[in-house]
Formats: sequence, C-alpha cells, structure tokens
Amino acid sequence: MAILDPTMRIRTFDEVTLGYTSDQAKREAARCRGCSQAPCRRGCPIGVDIPGFISLVKEGKFREAAQRLRERNTLPAVCGRVCPQDRNCEKHCVLAKKGAPIAIGRLERFVADWEREHGMTVPPTPGSTGKRVAVVGSGPAGLTVAAALARKGHSVTVFEALHAPGGVLSYGIPQFRLPKEVVAAEIDYVCALGVKIELNTPIGKLYSLRDLRREYDAVFLGTGAGLPRLLGIPGEHLNGVYTANEFLTRVNLMKAYLFPEYATPVRVGKRVAVIGGGNVAVDAARVAVRLGAEEVVVLYRRTLVEMPVRAEEYRFACREGVFFRFLVAPLEFRGDAEGWVREVLCTRCELGEVDESGRRRPVPVPGSEFTIPIDTVIVAIGQEPNILALAEVSELLTPSGRFVGADPETGATPVPGVFAGGDLVTGAATVIQAMTAGRRAAKAIDRYLSELE
Repeated sequence: MAILDPTMRIRTFDEVTLGYTSDQAKREAARCRGCSQAPCRRGCPIGVDIPGFISLVKEGKFREAAQRLRERNTLPAVCGRVCPQDRNCEKHCVLAKKGAPIAIGRLERFVADWEREHGMTVPPTPGSTGKRVAVVGSGPAGLTVAAALARKGHSVTVFEALHAPGGVLSYGIPQFRLPKEVVAAEIDYVCALGVKIELNTPIGKLYSLRDLRREYDAVFLGTGAGLPRLLGIPGEHLNGVYTANEFLTRVNLMKAYLFPEYATPVRVGKRVAVIGGGNVAVDAARVAVRLGAEEVVVLYRRTLVEMPVRAEEYRFACREGVFFRFLVAPLEFRGDAEGWVREVLCTRCELGEVDESGRRRPVPVPGSEFTIPIDTVIVAIGQEPNILALAEVSELLTPSGRFVGADPETGATPVPGVFAGGDLVTGAATVIQAMTAGRRAAKAIDRYLSELE
C-alpha cells in the first residue's frame, strides 16, 4: 500500500497510508485461499465473515463486500485503519505460517472507503418496538450498541459530553492515522439507522443516571477511559508538562494543528520528551514532530520487545525522526524560575522478574541518573475511567471504585436495566475490544427489552 514519503508527511497532518486501488485490492483478495475452517474469522473479536467479504472483493463486488462487512462491523473504515489485525485476524491466516498473511485490514479499509465514496447503503430497519434506550458516550462501544439496537427497531439516543461525537476516535487518534472525515462518515451511517446523538450533554451534570433510568427502558454506559494516569514525580505540575489526553485532545478535537485559524495554541518548543511505550505515546510523539519540534524522544522503561505499540506505528515514527530510548525512567522534571519545564532527571533500568503484566519488571540501576534538556513533556502512561458521574450509584462500581462492574459476556451491571462495556469496564483497551463489548451488550439489551411488558 502506498504511503506518504517521511520528508513530506512530517510537514502535514494528511493521512500517511493512502489505501489500495481497486486493482490492488482485487489482486490481494485473490491470494486468499477461502479456507473452510476460516481461522482468520476465529481471530476476529467481532466475528466478521472475512472469507466472505474478501471473496466479493476478488469478484469486484465492492458494494456487496461492504454490506457483508457491516453485518458485524459498524465501523469498518475505522477498524481498517486502527485495529491491530497483526494480533488478531491476520495472525491466524494460514499464509502467515510461511509468508505474508492476507492484508485483511487493508482490504477492510478499501471496501469501507469505496462505499463512502460511492454512497453508503443503509439497510431497512424494522418497525418501532416502542422501547427507548439511552447510550452514554459516543465512542466505539457506544456507537456499536446504538447501531445494533437501532437495527432491531429500538429508539436509541446517544448522550455525548463533548462538542463532537466519536469519543477516542475523535479526540485521541491523530488525523494522519484516522482522518476526522472518515469518523464523521461512519457516525453519519449510524445516524442514518435512526440513532439520535445529543452533544454537549455530560451525564452527571445536565442529567443524572437516575434521570435516564426513569425516562428510558435501558441504559448503556460507554464513557471510555478519559482520565489520564500521572507519574507522581516532582515537577509534574510545571508548565510545558502535558498528559497525552490533554495534548491530543487539543490537537485533534480542538484543531490546534490549524492554529491560528482555530484559537487553540499548543506549545511544543524544540525538544520534546514523551513518557510511555504504547500507541498513544507514539501518536503524541509523531504529532509533536508535525507541530515543529526539532527533537522528539520517547522514554520507555522496558525494551522494544515489551513495547505495546503496533510494529507499523513504531516503524513510521522512526522514519519520521522520533528517537527511542529504552530502559529509561523519569525521576523528576525540573523547571526554570518562571515555572517552565527545562530538563528531566532520568534513571537507567534493567529488567527483573516477570510482574502481573506478564512482562519483566523494570528495576532502576543505582547511580545511573542523568538529565535530558527538554522544553515539553507529554506523559502517556495510560488512562482510567472517569467515574465521577457515576458516584451517585455506588453499586455500579467495582470494589476498587475505579471501574464499573459488568458481566463480560452481557455487559449487565448489578443495577437492573443498566449495562456497560468498553474501557469503562476493562480499563484502556483497543477500539475493536470496545466494539466487541458493545456487540455483546446490544444482544443482551435486546433480550432484556423483549422481556419487558
């Protein structure tokens, strides 16, 4: 698949990967063996009929392929770009045993993009059941639940706290990886099914959960994990120290990359340090490059082997000039007299025993401290749910009080008629995992509604 040259893409927020042509898509689809066992489908968390849609691509039946995809996947253009296929469906492809697997993600993206360019076909929905469902949060879990229930004939209203729908798809993933027009088109499809989205409506402020339970027959909570984790080290309060949540939200949703056309300035300076090793950390580093930083370094306390970022995103970042320093952990941020961060004190680490994460624990090396001069720090060490809006219903929460407790197979919570799924339940995970939780919850909600008088 064609990609923008690194020397060009670091100057723009245009999408890096350019997608297949129709001929490329058909050639790639022709490699598929159409295995009767379909191990790739077993590797798909939402059970897309992968051999089926690929067979249609091979025949040039792109619209039919899109319809086959949307039977199980509400957001194919999104998944085709950000789903970790290398760890899911493509990992199980039989061709991967001796060479390159079928590029399932790229074919999914091609089909969804073709459909968007040629007009989406919205399936007919059945007559109204008279049942009303409130969905809190318009991220991947909420959109999946809303679309699935609308296709069953239920009336669905999505409540979104921010001024634009999409959740993490809009505020968290950079434009060059997931263009906002792609997200908008997928949301338009959901709305075409009859789903209503109410923006600027934070539950817990304008409405309480009790209000929703009185007015709706069922409620789904899918507010994600928008609360950043902090390092808890000295100097984290200094000017120029961002969390990745704030940094990426300013750039993505508030369009700081178009300053001064949009009045959302982001100060990056010449030297940027990003703390973390996941996709969010690498996204933030690549954004900093595009905002004009001359030196961007990612500090990660383990090695590349343990780094959770997708391999493709790591390669892209390296080619764009991002530098990675492994086995390094920050100890303190130091500032100047005016309160701006100026350097980070670090320690070198070595790997010890395996911890609860399944990876070897990083252990600081005594006497190995050193400093790095910086103008900006972006802390990207993970996120947790913000459960403040749910404090009124304490029985929803797990014993730790940090997550909502819900059945992993149905999304049912201890409160009758209230379901939950995605990062709010599991902690920060992938888009496809949130969608999987949404599909399971939608099935359970539909069953619950059918049993109401």
